[in-house]
Amino acid sequence: MAVAGALSFIGVNAMAGFVVLMLAASTADATAARVLFGLAALVSAGAAFGGGWALIRLRKPVWKGFGLGLMIGWALTTVCTAGFCTAVNPYLYTDTFGMAP
Repeated sequence: MAVAGALSFIGVNAMAGFVVLMLAASTADATAARVLFGLAALVSAGAAFGGGWALIRLRKPVWKGFGLGLMIGWALTTVCTAGFCTAVNPYLYTDTFGMAP
C-alpha cells in the first residue's frame, strides 16, 4: 500500500500544482503569488505528513502503509523535482514569472 500512497500523492499533487501555477501566473501581484506558493507548500506537506500520521495512528496495516506512502510520495516528489512540485524551492519566492523581490 505504500506504493499506492506514493502514487496517490504524486497524482493529486500534479493536479493541484498545475492549478496553483495557473493561479500564480494569472495574478499581477508578486506578493500574492508568493503567498499562494507558500500556502501550497503548507497544504502539500500538511496533507502528506498530517494525513500520513493520522493513517499510521489507525494501526491497521493497510492504512499504515498508505500513510507511509503519502510521506514517501512527498519526499520523492520534492527530491525528483528539486522542490518545484511541492513549492519548497526558494526560487518560487524570488524570481518566478519575472517577479523580482
